[in-house]
Amino acid sequence: MADSLRCEELSPKLWPAFERLFGANGACGGCWCMAWRVPMGGRTGEEMKGENAHRAMKKLVQAGRAHGILAFAKDEPVGWCSCGPRTDFPRLERVRAYRRRDAAKVWSINCFFIRRDFRGQGVARRLLGAVVDACRRRGAKLVEGYPVTPLRDGSRLPAAFSWMGPLRIFEERGFEVVQADPPSKPLVRLRVG
Repeated sequence: MADSLRCEELSPKLWPAFERLFGANGACGGCWCMAWRVPMGGRTGEEMKGENAHRAMKKLVQAGRAHGILAFAKDEPVGWCSCGPRTDFPRLERVRAYRRRDAAKVWSINCFFIRRDFRGQGVARRLLGAVVDACRRRGAKLVEGYPVTPLRDGSRLPAAFSWMGPLRIFEERGFEVVQADPPSKPLVRLRVG
């Protein structure tokens, strides 16, 4: 399945496809991929859900300030992966496990959304490869992610809670864990430049 997907960088012309993928509910909990983008001193996460988040994301996309990759099966959008300079995602600094002193030099890969009927078919793997390539083309030298780990009993988190991607797809791509405190919140990095 993943081999037949077409991946494209998000652009203003692809906004209708992005909207179609996220649907009326705005993907996961109405976030519209704004959860990490909310300014530290600004609105709370709750204020940036639903229509507020929809408008904010559309404005970023139209201004060319939101980066990521859309995956298409034929002409239907089936997956999304967000990326960008880590400084575009100020909420990361609120998570102790993800704080770093060199954040200004890093690109972040922090959100996957796969259409329900395409989950478990390699879409996230394909998106991760495409987003790493996009980060490299945009001049990134170092990219990082915040993947989810298996539960203590070894089982996987349900897809709805795996929106930062599973650890194994990052490791398969060559990412290495650079900090894991706590172990359930690893920060992984890959040199691309």
